[in-house]
Amino acid sequence: MSVESHVQELRRKHQSLSNQIEAAHRSPATDDLSISQMKKEKLRLKEEITRLSH
Repeated sequence: MSVESHVQELRRKHQSLSNQIEAAHRSPATDDLSISQMKKEKLRLKEEITRLSH
């Protein structure tokens, strides 16, 4: 897998997490811990994208 294709896959996962977090905020059944874990994973993905892109 090339670096560029890896970065594209990370971006896809990052966008998917954004959508999941947004949906979780609208759902009263989602607990804050789950949202927090998703946000941490999203940040980790963003940091890896940045590291690989520069």
